[in-house]
Amino acid sequence: MRTKPIWDRLNVELLLTQFVAWLPSLFAAALIVLFFWLLFRLTRSALHHILVRTGFEPAFIRMVVNVYRFTLIALGIVMAASQLGINVGAALAGLGVVGLTIGFAAKDSLSNIMAGFLIFWDKPFRVDQWVTLGEHYGKVAEITMRTTRLQTRDNKWIIIPNSTVIDKILINHSTNGATRLQIPVGIGYAEDISRTRSVILEAVQKVHYTLKSPEPSVVVHDLGPSSVDLLVMVWIEDARDETPASFALLEAVKVALDEANIEMPSPQMGVTVRSIESRVWETATEKLAPQIAAAAASASRSQPA
Repeated sequence: MRTKPIWDRLNVELLLTQFVAWLPSLFAAALIVLFFWLLFRLTRSALHHILVRTGFEPAFIRMVVNVYRFTLIALGIVMAASQLGINVGAALAGLGVVGLTIGFAAKDSLSNIMAGFLIFWDKPFRVDQWVTLGEHYGKVAEITMRTTRLQTRDNKWIIIPNSTVIDKILINHSTNGATRLQIPVGIGYAEDISRTRSVILEAVQKVHYTLKSPEPSVVVHDLGPSSVDLLVMVWIEDARDETPASFALLEAVKVALDEANIEMPSPQMGVTVRSIESRVWETATEKLAPQIAAAAASASRSQPA
């Protein structure tokens, strides 16, 4: 028996009738989607302007605009589907189960994204500021929703997850503008502190990183085992100059103290022998006698006749 073509088996008249009856709902659904798309296009610039005036980072602004676009379009699609007679509740329930599964699988990434929200909202640092995050020091090169990226003095990039950033102790070196450096210097106990202070201040004031106000200062920080420990405190204009300024100041102080003949002793330890028991001395003498004799003979041979 020969099978009839599919067009002969379809009730074309019924299909056309149902399609015509469905056209108003399809037209209404298209209008709903178009309305929400135009709503996004008309309000996007205003939202972007408000976020810029608020002072948020560009990465955060882009993310908010994208979330806003996704929310409006998703709402339009849901309303359009409802207009077409689709059971939106069942579809949303299914999407909820899928979203929950994805959330458990990507909980670390979601944690970093939430931490990114907190960083953008709290603004503990900004791009181009110099910070210390845990053990890492560098310039904030970029802040994304998942990571914060530092650029070190060696032009290396350190990528730190945002969840780690908010859990670490943060030092922002650039927030308040001028930064004070502390340069440790040790001098001998026999040296005059007032004279040393004058020599150091004259030297650091010649370094171009040094600000005139607040003025630099030198204080006694500690009395060490072999030196009087001083702190040279100098203000610089920008935290980005912290490392080169420290090098320049340390070199200037060393040269100035050398020219002024001020001693900078290396760590020393003095040992005082109160008493030695006779048997210990005799044992030591017996063991060292051959070495002492050999050293004396070598010294006598090396002397000219």
